[in-house]
Amino acid sequence: MDVEFFNEVGKEFKDRFKNDQIDKILTIESTGIGLGIITAQYFDNVPVVFGKKIERLPRNKREEVFNSEVYSFTKKTIYNVVVDKKFIKPGEKILIVDDFLANACAVFGLIDVVKQAGAEVVGVGIVIEKGFQSGRAHLEDKGIRVESLVTIDKIEDGEVYFK
Repeated sequence: MDVEFFNEVGKEFKDRFKNDQIDKILTIESTGIGLGIITAQYFDNVPVVFGKKIERLPRNKREEVFNSEVYSFTKKTIYNVVVDKKFIKPGEKILIVDDFLANACAVFGLIDVVKQAGAEVVGVGIVIEKGFQSGRAHLEDKGIRVESLVTIDKIEDGEVYFK
């Protein structure tokens, strides 16, 4: 992980969400963890919570965790995103951060976890958005604020075009 780059990302997320109360940062394993930790420094070191990806939720854990099923387009499989119930409390203001936004499946899984907890999603901070996919539109249709640092407009003939 490029710590210097993540540091700049954290500063930018702070700038974009500076007028919002943030109680916790929520992300998904694994790249999101480093991103979340560095971003948290700029929000007065709020706690970072991450959703763990598992294939199957054991029966004996169902009462202890918030769980959301998520489809992975990359791996063509369904997995569960789980967060222990002790880490998100009702009424907390949550900033979700992740490295990529494509179809928003992972982000919607995290949003579902936040709703199960009775907490509130303040917004979603994304490092790289694939603007040619539908993730942003799906999130904004649900009233979710999305802040992407870079948007890829298209990939054509091996070339990446940014907005």
